Amino acid sequence: MTVRRFDGRSWRESGLSGRRLDLSRFAAERSAVAEICDRVMREGDAALRELGKRFDGWSPKAGEPFSVPRPEIDAAAASLPRADREALEFAARRIRDFHERQLPSDRAAEGAIRLVTRPVHRAGLYAPGGRASYPSTVLMTAIPARVAGVPEVVLATPPRPDGSVPEAILAAARIAGVDAVFRIGGAQAIAALAYGTESVPRVDVVAGPGNVYVTLAKREVFGSVGVDGIAGPTEVVVLADGSARPDYVAADLAAQLEHDPLAWGILVTDSSTLAQRVEEELEHLLRGLERADIIRQATCCVVVAGDMEEAVAIVDDFAPEHLLVVAAGGDELAAHVKNAGAVFVGPYATVPLGDYTAGPNHTLPTSGAARYASPLGVQTFLKRTSVLKLDRDDLEMLRGATVRLAELEGLGAHAHAVEVRLE
Repeated sequence: MTVRRFDGRSWRESGLSGRRLDLSRFAAERSAVAEICDRVMREGDAALRELGKRFDGWSPKAGEPFSVPRPEIDAAAASLPRADREALEFAARRIRDFHERQLPSDRAAEGAIRLVTRPVHRAGLYAPGGRASYPSTVLMTAIPARVAGVPEVVLATPPRPDGSVPEAILAAARIAGVDAVFRIGGAQAIAALAYGTESVPRVDVVAGPGNVYVTLAKREVFGSVGVDGIAGPTEVVVLADGSARPDYVAADLAAQLEHDPLAWGILVTDSSTLAQRVEEELEHLLRGLERADIIRQATCCVVVAGDMEEAVAIVDDFAPEHLLVVAAGGDELAAHVKNAGAVFVGPYATVPLGDYTAGPNHTLPTSGAARYASPLGVQTFLKRTSVLKLDRDDLEMLRGATVRLAELEGLGAHAHAVEVRLE
């Protein structure tokens, strides 16, 4: 594969870090997604049937539902090989334990002024299909919603051409407590969840990763529904010094690059020797990997910084989805990085552990969004409401400044609403 080499200055001047999610490049796709969303909003199930046949190769026959019958979900969980089911259950326990720590506690801020946190009523989740199915995504989205207390959780996922859904997806849905699984993929699935149809209930929040059509659909429907974020391709940055093992670094780069031809893998180091050896290890590794063709199409870069201080600055500027720190003083280096979706510290903290079983969520901000966004979590499915119960003494205490500010803004009716109560 071609690995692009940079020093610190040429990396910053390249502008590459700002080009990861340039949706303006997808004008044709944006137009198609807008049309799909509009059709689903206007035509409901009729549009879903036609679009499903066109894009997924399947649509339900007359009288057949989009949803997977509950007995099929139960049967899939029962028939999954025992080792696979136990792995899903093990991951689910760890994910649930981690996310339970995120539950907020309501507290009174001042007297009868307080903040109340409630879950949304219905969450809609998306699990991708296509190149691979991702039961781990079902766990990572559904379990936080259930921990948040969401009463109803539904899942959309692309069907196979015969209308079936992979057993592992259905088993994960059952383990995570999903109420319904809909055999709908792509932009039309996001639109159906956002607007509702005769068969698909309208949700309050849509969460879960997908391809560029799913991402553009989230952008299209935002406002009609909440979304967890506008995600770009997956990415990993490895921050390493000369003490890192090249084969470990190459393995972590390849692990993320195999997701998607649009994925990013970047090594930032102060060691030219490590940079060279990692490139050699990657070439050697690709000879034995099943998805080597995908990895070769992805973006892989090596940045040789002048020192580790400059290396940290480069990482912060990139704001990666995944950051693996393999260097002397790794804890301290990690503490200096302010922008990253998930941080892994040490030679044994390989990123796939976070993808599956460590516990923290693997649905993370990408494309530099870690500068302002957070991983998917319990908070994704919660909303906050302030509650004020004030008496006459409170009114008199607040009157002066309130009336003054209302008059300053020229809003006389605001001032009157206060004064009339004290006449």
